[in-house]
Amino acid sequence: MTVNKWTSQNHTAIMGFIILGFSDVRELELLISFLVLLVYVLNLLGNLTILVVIHLDPRLHTPMYFFLGNLSILDMCYATDTLHKVLDSFFTGRKFIPFIACLVQMYFFTTFACSEFYLLSVMAYDRYIAICNPLRYSVIMNRRVCVLLAAVSWAISFSGSVPYPLMVSQLSFCKSNEINHFFCDLTALLKLSCSETLPVELTVLIESGVFGMSPFLLTLTSYVYIISTILRIRSTEGRRKAFSTCSAHLTAVILFYGTVMCTYLRPASMYSLSRDKLFALLYTAVIPTLNPVIYSLKNKQVKDALKRVIYGKIFSSVMAKE
Repeated sequence: MTVNKWTSQNHTAIMGFIILGFSDVRELELLISFLVLLVYVLNLLGNLTILVVIHLDPRLHTPMYFFLGNLSILDMCYATDTLHKVLDSFFTGRKFIPFIACLVQMYFFTTFACSEFYLLSVMAYDRYIAICNPLRYSVIMNRRVCVLLAAVSWAISFSGSVPYPLMVSQLSFCKSNEINHFFCDLTALLKLSCSETLPVELTVLIESGVFGMSPFLLTLTSYVYIISTILRIRSTEGRRKAFSTCSAHLTAVILFYGTVMCTYLRPASMYSLSRDKLFALLYTAVIPTLNPVIYSLKNKQVKDALKRVIYGKIFSSVMAKE
């Protein structure tokens, strides 16, 4: 395909890209697009339900559910950013995305991915305080601290992602304007550049170490202490109750980190574009959709709150008719 571009003094700027999506499997493209639409709708419904239930039930106005509300907002934003071009192509057939819009999508994808790491680590710390230091939990995890932890998580993510679009905007693209992905992925963009991409790759490596490993280590350390504390509880019922308070979060952590590791920590011989897109679809669409289900099925408080909200609405409707 012809690359639309303009040139000026050794700089080649592309006007936009063609998002190929899943066109490399044409026989399944329509089915995959429909499934993406279904997953996206379920994502919005599930996460909005969590937000509404937390807002309406005073029993859930605690640090744990404050962070869960932040995670629900993040998961909706995450899926919207990465899937909107797939859905646009599904409904309109348009696969073209302007260069600036591509940079914006890449920026928000990086931001939301980083936010996911930090929010999961903050939630792990919250569970660590609740299980390992329960008598001081309400003092340590007061409202001011919770707001501060959430704000810092978002702020680090939004600021830490700024270098990527700025650096990519300075690259020249003269190979092709076809991105073999379903969104503007940084790695896919670098493959199309005919400029020196080492500075961008070094930035990714450094920031991955700082913004990726630090929340991972915090999460890992929190669960080492949590598990050791639970194992020291003598009664079986006590261990079960303690573990039930963090089982939903632990499941979410394993799913998210598992798919990310499968995507980026595989041997070079195992890399393939189709497999990369599948794993990317898992951690950008499927897991954010599963999070509300995980927190509902594995959390008695959320299930009870959901029942109270539903039954309360039904009762209110019946009384209003009478």
